[in-house]
Amino acid sequence: MGANGTVAKHYDQGAAAAAMEVSSAEQGHTAASKCFDDDGRLKRTGTMWTASAHIITAVIGSGVLSLAWAIAQLGWVAGPAVMLLFSLVTYYTSALLSDCYRFGDETTGKRNYTYMDAVNANLSGIKVQMCGFLQYANIVGVAIGYTIAASISMLAIKRANCFHVEGHVNPCHISSTPYMIIFGVAEIFFSQIPDFDQISWLSILAAIMSFTYSTIGLGLGIVQVVANRGVKGSLTGISIGVVTPMDKVWRSLQAFGDIAFAYSYSLILIEIQDTIRAPPPSESKVMRRATVVSVATTTLFYMLCGCMGYAAFGDNAPGNLLTGFGFYEPFWLLDVANAAIVVHLVGAYQVYCQPLFAFVEKWAQQRWPESRFITGEIKLPLVSSGFKFNLFRLTWRSAFVVATTVVSMLLPFFNDVVGFLGAIGFWPLTVYFPVEMYIVQKKIPKWSSLWVCLQLLSLGCLIITIASAAGSIAGIMSDLKVYKPFSTTD
Repeated sequence: MGANGTVAKHYDQGAAAAAMEVSSAEQGHTAASKCFDDDGRLKRTGTMWTASAHIITAVIGSGVLSLAWAIAQLGWVAGPAVMLLFSLVTYYTSALLSDCYRFGDETTGKRNYTYMDAVNANLSGIKVQMCGFLQYANIVGVAIGYTIAASISMLAIKRANCFHVEGHVNPCHISSTPYMIIFGVAEIFFSQIPDFDQISWLSILAAIMSFTYSTIGLGLGIVQVVANRGVKGSLTGISIGVVTPMDKVWRSLQAFGDIAFAYSYSLILIEIQDTIRAPPPSESKVMRRATVVSVATTTLFYMLCGCMGYAAFGDNAPGNLLTGFGFYEPFWLLDVANAAIVVHLVGAYQVYCQPLFAFVEKWAQQRWPESRFITGEIKLPLVSSGFKFNLFRLTWRSAFVVATTVVSMLLPFFNDVVGFLGAIGFWPLTVYFPVEMYIVQKKIPKWSSLWVCLQLLSLGCLIITIASAAGSIAGIMSDLKVYKPFSTTD
């Protein structure tokens, strides 16, 4: 997932908008006015270009940093081919999902505002429950992944300065634990801000930060290739002998998961589509065009970053291009890039976790509506904006951050965790549910040629997901054999 997930209209629209909402069945499309759309909400103004920008902002994140390692496992033939394959699957399933924004007619049907809304409108029973579980489990996993990535980048800043002063022969052993604690404390503070995901500048800041560190990684790769006076790497990837045959298999499967993680954005596609202005043309047609532009742009950028990193380091391509110390100088530029990663992930953590925070808090309020601990708010007089403090929010969100931080301390393996997250999220959220919803939405007959093709696509992606998850789990188990919790980093 990529990793931003920072869209201007992310997830919950808020009580004010909900109060204005009127179903399209009551008003109809003709009830739209100059100020309001057919659902009674303020008129949307998004275009194909703004939707493309949101997708690119959401997709290009810390996952890009592991692509050089992924291509190193697969080689010059399979690496770019797999990346292209994932881009095509992502585009196709995103196009299917965009057709599910409205239930029924593509121009007058009832709108779905979130991914879960679309699942609820088209599916039922265990499928809805399974989707909810997977969505929130994915959020927990991403929170752990973000904590690991942020702490590694903070540690890399310290090590880069150490290498610059002490020389490259000095191992500069440093523990990542203090940096995870620092990141956790920052997240506890920011998690107390309600509706943090609706701060408009956050998406812009995240976009600037992600393009900053991605561009620096690409630039350093190009410089290294020039310095090497040639391109490193082989057609088949890392050689047998450098790793064992079984390790070659596991690492190749893990590379699939890393690439899948870099393309993950289906959870926020419906929210992005909900920013597009009302028909004509229909939102689904505009979203298809936006998906073509954004996936093509992202794939080009990923190809450049991944291939340049592999060309620069060959079999020795680091798991994280900016923290694996393939580069030592200029140290200040590495510091800027890693600081950009940290800033990006501090905000992205909060934006991505908001749906889970809101879900638990809404459930608690419905379960214990009379509890002052859960529903009561205390206004802080020292804050000029009138910030209201809630004890349950403080307790629940702080406990969540502490739990994800502790797990991160026990499993600080960037590549393995990224690969596992990409694997478990790819098939169900990017492929299975969009395919199933599209079949229901378009009333595709069972055992028709299109139905069979869609099921074969889903089955093929399920096999890839299982294999990728197995490769990542094997990598985690291998790392755990030699890892000592809370120890220093080589």
